Amino acid sequence: MYGRYTQDLGTFAKDEAARLRLQEPGEGGTPRPRRPSEPLEYTQGRCAPCRVCALQCQQFLISKVGEDWVFLILLGLVMALVSWAMDFAIATCLQAQKWMYGGLDTNVLLQYLAWVTYPTVLITFSAGFTQILAPQAVGSGIPEMKTILRGVVLKEYLTLKTFVAKVIGLTCALGSGMPLGKEGPFVHIASMCAALLSRFLSLFGGIYENEARNIEMLAAACAVGVGCCFAAPIGGVLFSIEVTSTFFAVRNYWRGFFAATFSAFIFRVLAVWNKDEETITALFKTRFRLDFPFDLQELPAFAVIGIASGFGGALFVYLNRKIVQFMRRQKTINRFLMKKRLLFPALVTLLISTLTFPPGFGQFMAGQLTQKDTLVTLFDNQTWAKQGLGDEFEYLGILEAWHHPRSNIFVTLVVFILMKFWMSALATTIPVPCGAFMPVFVIGAAFGRLVGESMAAWFPDGIHTDSNTYRIVPGGYAVVGAAALSGAVTHTVSTAVIVFELTGQISHILPVMIAVILANAVAQSLQPSLYDSIIRIKKLPYLPELGWGHHDKYNMRVEDIMVRDIRYVTLNCKYRDLQHVLRGTKMKHLPLVESAESMILLGSIERAQVGALLGHQLSPQRRFQALRQKVLAEDGHRHPDVGIRFQVRGRPPWGLPGRMSAAEVRGWAGAGRTLLPMETQETPMGCHGTAGGRGAFTGTPGRCAPSPCPTAHPSPQILEWEEEQLDQTVDFSSAKIDPAPFQLVEHTSLHKTHTIFSLLGLDHAYVTSIGRLVGMVSLKELRKAIEGSLTAKGVKVRPPLASFRDSTASASEPDTTALRQLWDRHQHHHMPREASPGGDNDAPK
Repeated sequence: MYGRYTQDLGTFAKDEAARLRLQEPGEGGTPRPRRPSEPLEYTQGRCAPCRVCALQCQQFLISKVGEDWVFLILLGLVMALVSWAMDFAIATCLQAQKWMYGGLDTNVLLQYLAWVTYPTVLITFSAGFTQILAPQAVGSGIPEMKTILRGVVLKEYLTLKTFVAKVIGLTCALGSGMPLGKEGPFVHIASMCAALLSRFLSLFGGIYENEARNIEMLAAACAVGVGCCFAAPIGGVLFSIEVTSTFFAVRNYWRGFFAATFSAFIFRVLAVWNKDEETITALFKTRFRLDFPFDLQELPAFAVIGIASGFGGALFVYLNRKIVQFMRRQKTINRFLMKKRLLFPALVTLLISTLTFPPGFGQFMAGQLTQKDTLVTLFDNQTWAKQGLGDEFEYLGILEAWHHPRSNIFVTLVVFILMKFWMSALATTIPVPCGAFMPVFVIGAAFGRLVGESMAAWFPDGIHTDSNTYRIVPGGYAVVGAAALSGAVTHTVSTAVIVFELTGQISHILPVMIAVILANAVAQSLQPSLYDSIIRIKKLPYLPELGWGHHDKYNMRVEDIMVRDIRYVTLNCKYRDLQHVLRGTKMKHLPLVESAESMILLGSIERAQVGALLGHQLSPQRRFQALRQKVLAEDGHRHPDVGIRFQVRGRPPWGLPGRMSAAEVRGWAGAGRTLLPMETQETPMGCHGTAGGRGAFTGTPGRCAPSPCPTAHPSPQILEWEEEQLDQTVDFSSAKIDPAPFQLVEHTSLHKTHTIFSLLGLDHAYVTSIGRLVGMVSLKELRKAIEGSLTAKGVKVRPPLASFRDSTASASEPDTTALRQLWDRHQHHHMPREASPGGDNDAPK
């Protein structure tokens, strides 16, 4: 306890390895065996130096593959290629829809059929392909990644099959033109790519097999997913931290920035290489004036955008959750849709496509524009309300979609916002790979544009400041609205940084930050984030946040919510007790206590270990060994004409005599067979059933009966032996026991418990009082306490402020006496532990 290291462990290990290398050719005079990486032909011949140099270079490169920067470069490169290829395929699909729609302009009915059929086919294919190949690819993927980064293992979420389903399904879904997003699924895609790369690179070095390292790489991959999606590395890192991590390790910070920056750079370079851009620029470049971007008197309008966006974001999350719950609670609809899985996405796509048909209702909501074109127009510098109804719209290109001869721009924007709002909430419930960030981003931009156009109409000459007059820029309001609404839905502030990188300007940094903070304040007080809402819907094992309105949880303590009636294992228990514990609980870890009277917590043992102890005690090998000893002991007292009948597990050889002496028993057992005694009578043997329901060898001369028997019950001798074994005391010497399971004292506050569980990724903790086990708290109880429904079995709800009243009392005298007694008892008690293979004399001190 009071020792100290006199030498660094790394230096000690190197010195020890060098010493062992010097001793290798020593004692027997035998030379050191040649390593596999040093073949004889490499060190002989005319080209030996070149071969040795090449081999050393190869070993150097293989060792460098295990370093972080190589992995991050590969991850960024692969994700940039995937993002660019998907964008190219999505643009091709959208262009094909426009080509089909424009080529049939002579017949409106054919135009409608083409406009509706094309996205319906793509969505149906995406839903069917995903359902067949990997149903785990459905949805955003951020809720699942949030759960995985907490330490929970979700099967099949990071496999190659899910990666293929996610990429192809997302490409088809976005190519259909539905109001769906790309950012959330790309976080999942990048995480799968990182997991697959780790699995591949583990061939070069075992460091990638480390679970903690994989979690760090997944954290960096989440940043890459956002960075290569919007070419926004800084906002991508911050956004990924906010939506996937409760606590973030700062050592992963540079990994996220490095990989996201490299990925965004390659993504934009590919656009330049494909002649889509002249140089590397922002995706939605704006040209707002820099000398006077906004007036201070416009800040109240920006604040109104933030507050309204907060209410709108909470409403979007609520509407999305209610749609899913309605589909699940209506048993008739749910049963029908489970049988016809492709019908729901086809009907939703048909409905949305019909409403956005440009010659129909879509003309009042710019239905012919894609999401990218919509953002480009909403971020435009010009003031649409000042354009009037003249011919000037003919020269505005895609801006003409917002112009309708029988309505003004305000009606078009209001209809667009209202229709897109519920359409996006409905479309994100389709069982295809999709996200909700981009649709919400577009809706927020439209709302900001509406406020900006209204301000421009109210102040046509701008707001007067002294002698200068600057006109209002509605595009700046659109940027503020996009950041505010998307931040309200996701409960993030980093959307402000994302819009700066998307537009390439930070002139509106102050209005954007004000609006985003106000939107988050309102939304967090009303609803959980969209990702936390999906976690609740899917019932994923994740701990909710202590947000606004949870101030009363600071006065609650662990003793108020813990489960008191728990199963435990005592140090002096019998195997029968282990059997009862396994039958009575499904806990993966069981507490090990000193005795039922003292309840001193000694450690924790896994359920699998308990099952292994019980299985070893009742194993066929021990059973045969005991019965063999019994046979040998009775060998001298047995009549020579009396045979022993055995159950033989496995087919016996033909011609085995029906009556066997003890020597024959030993010979038969030496062949590896399992023999179980049946009777010791001289009567002819019949068919006796085994515990497995198979026929038993009867022992009749020249006859074997491997056929099934009508009865399959073990003999009374076997049952008697098992009862004897179950009454023995358990030997824990071979079991792996965790001597230091995580413990909480009963007066620990709920807020501190929540912090510890979130920081360490715990799923349960034992509650002790002066060393005694008094209960256990798990994620289930903690989640119920935070959500305000303490109705779990075994949870004792104390009166309000009971913990506060108890905190003023000091430790009583009986507690102090009990603590001394427990300390004295522990002076003579030792924990069971496995014997170490060697001494510790060589370890550095």
